[in-house]
Amino acid sequence: METRELAYFLAVAEELHFGRAATRLGIAQPALSKTIRQLERRLGVTLLERTSRAVALTEAGRVLTREARVALDALSAAALRTQRAGIREPRLVLAMKPGGDGGLLPAILAEYERQPEVLPVEVAFDADGARSLREGRADAALLYAPPDDLPGLDTETLLTEAPVAVLPTSHPLARRTSLQMADLAGECLHRKPTDPDAMQSISALMHLIALGRKVAVLPRVLTTPLRDDLTTVPVVDVPPSVLLLAWPAHSTSPSVAALARAATTATRPTHSRRP
Repeated sequence: METRELAYFLAVAEELHFGRAATRLGIAQPALSKTIRQLERRLGVTLLERTSRAVALTEAGRVLTREARVALDALSAAALRTQRAGIREPRLVLAMKPGGDGGLLPAILAEYERQPEVLPVEVAFDADGARSLREGRADAALLYAPPDDLPGLDTETLLTEAPVAVLPTSHPLARRTSLQMADLAGECLHRKPTDPDAMQSISALMHLIALGRKVAVLPRVLTTPLRDDLTTVPVVDVPPSVLLLAWPAHSTSPSVAALARAATTATRPTHSRRP
């Protein structure tokens, strides 16, 4: 298969209309139809069911849609990584959400800089670090699982954070030793600890909690330092948030390997923080 054929097929698969796909690609519709027929003959399967009124993907077409995206993204990422590697002063780009390092990044970078012949690190704040890795815009990323999407990436667990409820000290539940989510039913609940907007406005969220307008369930690391008028109570029936260092699977970069070693060494004493 040629990359041009995959790009043409993907346009049709996304538009489900040959005319719109041809306009999007800037080619004539007959040329697009001919390319898709050639691709089907080469593969020996029907990719699209066509009628006078509609175009629909077959099961084979749905599989190729997924695989074509992966293949084209991989080619684009390979080109971008190659270009970045060839610049005069190459850097290792580390992507992360704002505030998404669990407080560990200074120690990781300090340990990394002790290692010989490594590239300087450029920290890029990005709401979707996993996508940056797949597209070749970053060499490594700090991600949370869940919710980040991890297929195609190698990872190293850096920190496991048990969740806590953040409450005003005057709240009826504030003196409990532990809570379940059912105990918070009826509260105005904020529970998106790795949402980029939440990371950027954590102080505003804490202010709303102090005013009694919200209750939050967050990893404990996001609550430090805690206001005097707030308290935290462990929530026992919510899975922990796991902070990971991630990089593209099968990466051969010595600097990425050095960063992974540094992250493991720097975080070993605090690999798991549980109340």
